[in-house]
This record gives sequence, C-alpha cells and structure tokens, in this order.
Amino acid sequence: MAKLKGKQIYLRALEQKDLNFLYELENNTEVWEVSGTITPFSKDVLQLYLDNAHRDIYDVKQLRLVICTNEHKSVGLIDVFDFDPNHRRAGIGIIVLDENQRNKGIGAEAITLLCDYLFDVLGLKQVYANILEENAPSLHLFKKLNFETVGIKKDWVRFKNTFKNELLLQKINN
Repeated sequence: MAKLKGKQIYLRALEQKDLNFLYELENNTEVWEVSGTITPFSKDVLQLYLDNAHRDIYDVKQLRLVICTNEHKSVGLIDVFDFDPNHRRAGIGIIVLDENQRNKGIGAEAITLLCDYLFDVLGLKQVYANILEENAPSLHLFKKLNFETVGIKKDWVRFKNTFKNELLLQKINN
C-alpha cells in the first residue's frame, strides 16, 4: 500500500490555510512558463478553487497535493491532471517554489510517493510528464526516476513570443 509520507517530506490535500501559499505560487511570473499561466489569479478565484479542492479525482480528473517538509512547511505542489481511469493513465507536474529547497531530493521523493499512490492505490498503468526541452533540471529529475522520453512536441509552448519544444516523458508500471 502506498503512503504519502517519505523521509523528508509528505504530501497532503489542499487546505484553506494554503490560500496565501497558492496565491504566491500562482502569481509568481517566473513559473508561468512551465505552468501555462498567462494572467494573475485573485485571492477570490483561488478561494473558490480551494472550496472545491475536496472533490474526488474520479469526478474532476485531477488532484493537487501540497509538498510539505517534516517541519510542516509548504514548499511546493504536485499535480495529477488528465486522469483517465479507463485507460489507466494520468499526467503529473511538480513545482518546488523555494529555490533554496531545490536539488535536495524533495522533488524526487514527492514524485516517487505520488507514483506509488497512482500505481498502487489508483491502479494506473502509466504516468507522463510534459517538460520543456530546455528544462535540464526537470528532465534530469524525471529520467533519474525511470521516466523515458517518448516524444517531442515541436514549437509546442509559446512564451514571450518564442516557441519552445516540449518533451513527453512516460513511466509505465509493468
């Protein structure tokens, strides 16, 4: 059985107290390129999102979890999107907001915990990630966790009037 607690972090559901953290993350223009965001979010809109965050993954086809340190500090988010129970697959994405918390194994542990949950609890066959070709740290992280590059989407993402390639990485549970 998968658990959502590792050695240095744990994953938990969104709570009302996450409003300011969500506001900071969603309005951080430095991560808009990877998140696909092009406009700021108001606290009112994010509050509506939090009010509905309890809905079942089978209903809304997505899940967002907060990455917390063992000291209960929120350091990032990990998402499940395009959840398809029929084909038993889903996409995943991750952001560790505080740059000082990056490259410390937090991302690897969060992805491992989430994949264990998706494979063992939800019975998925595969998960995938969409990563910009130039995002070497993220590509390294996912490849280290046995994700395989299976495709390239040329000129897929437009950001500041530049088009960039996006790689499709996949992990299949055998």
